[in-house]
Amino acid sequence: MKWREFVREFSNMSIYLAYNVNVDAIVYLNEKNIQKLVDTFGAGNILKKLDEYPRQIDEPLDFAARLIHALRTGKPNAVPMFNQKLNKWFDSHFKYDVERIGGQVGIIANLLANLDFKRVIAYSPLLGKRQAEMFVDKENLYYPSVKEEMLRLEGIRRAYKEGDPVKVNRIFEFRKGTKFRLGDEVVEVPHSGRFIVSSRLDELRIETKDDLRPFLPQIGEMVDGIILSGYQGIKNFYPDGKTADYYIRRAKKDIELLKRNKDVKVHVEFASIQDKDLRKKVVREIFPLADSVGMDEAEIAHILNVIGYPELSDRIFNYNRIEDVVLGGKIILDETNLEILQIHTIYYIMYITRSSNPLSEEELRASLELATTLAASRASLGDVKSPEDLKVGAKVPYNEQGEYVKLRFEEARRRIRTRGYKIVIIPTRLVKNPVSTVGLGDTISAGAFSSYIAFLRKKGVY
Repeated sequence: MKWREFVREFSNMSIYLAYNVNVDAIVYLNEKNIQKLVDTFGAGNILKKLDEYPRQIDEPLDFAARLIHALRTGKPNAVPMFNQKLNKWFDSHFKYDVERIGGQVGIIANLLANLDFKRVIAYSPLLGKRQAEMFVDKENLYYPSVKEEMLRLEGIRRAYKEGDPVKVNRIFEFRKGTKFRLGDEVVEVPHSGRFIVSSRLDELRIETKDDLRPFLPQIGEMVDGIILSGYQGIKNFYPDGKTADYYIRRAKKDIELLKRNKDVKVHVEFASIQDKDLRKKVVREIFPLADSVGMDEAEIAHILNVIGYPELSDRIFNYNRIEDVVLGGKIILDETNLEILQIHTIYYIMYITRSSNPLSEEELRASLELATTLAASRASLGDVKSPEDLKVGAKVPYNEQGEYVKLRFEEARRRIRTRGYKIVIIPTRLVKNPVSTVGLGDTISAGAFSSYIAFLRKKGVY
């Protein structure tokens, strides 16, 4: 199918999304504001802190060190911030260029609504007015609530709750080729990307509220697919005495309830979890209940590290060879019993599934084509506001490493046992000067999962 055919299929499809919505406050970095940050803290202090590699941001120097690491490697990253007192420091030191909806649910909900899906139901346990009003004003976008002991779908922009706190993530966008001085070193940013300071509010719980939970089986019957995300927001301990284990159990029960009356496909969009124990729990407890998972190559390495493959994890981190990513993806697919794994990187997108999958390799490639076209449209325009915007992404050429990617993939297939699997790869359509890189991974995963379902529906196997 071409992108216009997918869009026609989408108009008859409904998707449910949960759990994370926030406000993205975006700063576009340049040589001047990067150098000012380095000079403020001092290159020596930053490098010393970088050696410690802080896993969360407890003070401004932690932020400076992890940001510089992202700039030197050119790799996107997100680091949690639990200390809400730092909000004032960020707000006083940076002028935000853009404020818009964020969180995987927020980004994907607006995208799918603008692609004219039949119905998009988006849920967040917290929905402040500032967040609600950042959703697109579309009649196909709903929020699930309970009124008079019955499930009600209401327009999401009107469904906000007075008094709900607003989660603000600060996103620092950087461009390939930007240069700055770090002591005796002149750093040139190798790739465009973003660094996210991910706020962790005490009030936020990754869960379905008790009043809505009994209606999850009904919601599961109403939709063709479910995308769940935000597990990176779970904390080990909460002020009320609850722990990560409590919320992991609730998350598992949510999936079981959604699937109770209909074997609806569930996609989990994985995001970086700094705490190793929590990461392992999400992989071991949540993944086996899902049908599909989306992640990037760094997240594959993080997962392999906690499920017993540290050497392969290190190889992916240090060398990023396609054959190692394929091997790691196969391990995750098998150990968590997924139906399909989707991997997105700067230069390629990949599906790994079993040979029994009802879709052909050609159909799987077409699904990935739709995904990279969507992402190229978003990168070019900053947002996808209508199906016609996909024309822009379709004109973006594949990246300059495309032929090399195909060659290395064929070499990997010869070196690794792939019998029993369908593994397909396509180069990404890479925008040289993107308007924004925020949400590109979410866009790819949402496009891939939705088009995968569209193919299954069209073939009559779902």
